[in-house]
Amino acid sequence: MKKDLISITDFSKEEYLRIMELAADFEQNPNQNLLKGKVVASLFFEPSTRTRLSFETAISRLGGRIVGFADPGSSSATKGETLHDTIKMVSNYADVIVMRHPLEGAARYAAEVSDIPVINAGDGANQHPTQTLLDLYSIQKTQGTLDNINLFMVGDLKYGRTVHSLLQAMSEFENPIFNFIAPPVLQMPRAYKHHLDDKGIRYFEHEEFTDIISEADIIYMTRVQKERFSDPIEYEKVKNIYILNNAMLENTKPNVRILHPLPRVNEIATDVDANPKAYYFEQALNGVYTREAIIAHLLNLK
Repeated sequence: MKKDLISITDFSKEEYLRIMELAADFEQNPNQNLLKGKVVASLFFEPSTRTRLSFETAISRLGGRIVGFADPGSSSATKGETLHDTIKMVSNYADVIVMRHPLEGAARYAAEVSDIPVINAGDGANQHPTQTLLDLYSIQKTQGTLDNINLFMVGDLKYGRTVHSLLQAMSEFENPIFNFIAPPVLQMPRAYKHHLDDKGIRYFEHEEFTDIISEADIIYMTRVQKERFSDPIEYEKVKNIYILNNAMLENTKPNVRILHPLPRVNEIATDVDANPKAYYFEQALNGVYTREAIIAHLLNLK
């Protein structure tokens, strides 16, 4: 039976740990010819740099071939072809589909239609499970554990699909504490807070974080996403609300690491880049090893 990765909840805690183990193996030896003779369809209906390139790097390092498109303008979608028909056709050509789409639920629909595994590379403001797995790998690498983590999530917690998926995954581990830092219009949606309430997990909501930053183990910064706002005036009000700079990190814990799903706009000042607590570029590199691990796991190659 085929296995998909559409939501982070499609994997169990045991599978998260298995992905961590495989990612560590690929980090030691990234070039393993496990996809020799296999074709991966890369269907990006929405612009992406890191996710698409790290998937393509992962596929290349595994010896696979890539077909697909990075711009829906070059696909038959411009002629009115439905997502159903695109997926049906592509599942005849490839062994696995990696798909990013602007509509929430599009990836789940594709998985229902497809005869081959589908990996969700982001669907609207909904989920971004492969980003979450590379985030877990980055947290585990820098903290030595996924338990007892005080996780600060900063910025766009309403539309940020990366924080939604990460919250769900981290809630499977022992004793996490969540600190949500967002303006009222971008707060964590109620459904995710209910999820934490049901599990008895502590969380706190703030509009500022300079006075509590010293408690953080992980500071997860996010971009306020202009493309998710229907009202440009609302975006202008909040776009620069949180800017992390080097001076703010002076009294933080020695183990604290700053993560960001990237691209950043200006929510992390460039003076932070040289600080050993900055980890976002290494985090992006971890995406290659983690995505190798996800493909190997879904196709049962290791």
